[in-house]
Formats: sequence, C-alpha cells, structure tokens
Amino acid sequence: MTFETEAIISLLKHGGKQTVSHETIKKEARIPSDTVKKLLRKLQDDGLVNLQAETASVDTAQRLRLAIKAINSGADLERVTRLLSWQEFEGIAAFGFEQNMYKVSRNLHFKQTTRRWEIDVVAYKKPLAICADCKHWKHGLSPSVSSRVAREHAERTSALADALPNPKIKLDCRLEELTLFVPMILSLIAPREKFYDGVPIVPVLQLQDFLNELPGHLEALRHYHRRPGSFKVLG
Repeated sequence: MTFETEAIISLLKHGGKQTVSHETIKKEARIPSDTVKKLLRKLQDDGLVNLQAETASVDTAQRLRLAIKAINSGADLERVTRLLSWQEFEGIAAFGFEQNMYKVSRNLHFKQTTRRWEIDVVAYKKPLAICADCKHWKHGLSPSVSSRVAREHAERTSALADALPNPKIKLDCRLEELTLFVPMILSLIAPREKFYDGVPIVPVLQLQDFLNELPGHLEALRHYHRRPGSFKVLG
C-alpha cells in the first residue's frame, strides 16, 4: 500500500471528531514526518480531513469517504471496514437522503400480521418511500447470498406497504401520501451485480447518482404500489 493509504488507515483507527496527532500517524503508518504533513495537507485540500496545528480530525462523512479511498487504493477491505462502526455507515446513508430533500426515519420497527419487522432507513418524499437495508459487508458476497438478501428485504418492504396507513407507524408525513415503496440495499462496496430480483444494490457513495436517475428507472425496479384496499407488486 502507499504512504497515503497507511496514513488513512491511521486516521480511521481513531473515532470521528477525535483528534489524532501527526506524531501518532507517523508512528502508526511508519512514514516520515514531512511526508505525513504533505499527505495530510493533500487530504485537507480534498475535504477529507480537518487540520489543526499538529493534529488532525475527521467527521463521520469524511471517515466513510476515507474508507472508500483506502479500499480503492488497494487496502484490505476487511481491515478497513472493521474500522467503521455500524452507526457511522447507517448515519451517512441517512444523511445522503436528507441532502436530497427526503425525510428520514431510522430503525423503523413495525408489526404486520403476526410478525415484527425492522427497516434500517426509510426515506420518504411524496409519493415515494425508499426502504433501505444498510449492509456493512466486510467482503463481497456470492450471487446466491445477494439474491437471498434482496428477496428478504423486498419482503420487509412489502410488509411495510401492506401495513400502511397505520398511525402506530411513526413516519413524519401523512401516511396516505405514500403510494410507492421501493426496496434497496445500501452497501459500502460495489456488488458483483447492480440488481438482484429487481432490487438495486447501491454503493453508498453512488447514492446521489441513484436518486438522480430513479425517476426514469422506477418501472424497471421492484416496487410496491398502494391502492385503496390493496397493494399490488410491480416490477
């Protein structure tokens, strides 16, 4: 790996917004002091780190971008993803939706028929509800496993569509305005295939592109259309 990648790994070892000294990065990455300073200035220019006199810090969004940069530069995927918390990954996913004017509910629990369900992130903007399952995968998955994950999440999304409108389900919107429900998988890494059983698997840093293109591709995706008294599966 490059000096830059080793410096990134050192930054990721420390929690979000926790300051780390240049000296610590030098020792952990085993690179010269002048190289550390040069690399940190470059990362700061790219918006990936916040520098003080002799310390550096990164926020949650920066940590995820740094993790992706390290992976793309050849760092071991498992080594990098071990350094990110589940909450960080889910939080940046929610932030991405909010930046696109979606309202977001995290860790939505609800009951439908005799089962209890949970969806990591529900992002909604009339008439659409995107149900995201955040997968903090440490390695690529086989097509059979990815297909199973997609089917299971489609089932959760269908259950939510079937349960609404229901005042017990706490979404910050008029429930009757939600008519289209789209399951999606959000991943840290790019999958082998972009779709499984009509369910998209989207690397979190490509979320913006996905949302931009969604209106023109909605009919090609698995989604659920709520009609008075019934829900019909489309796609």
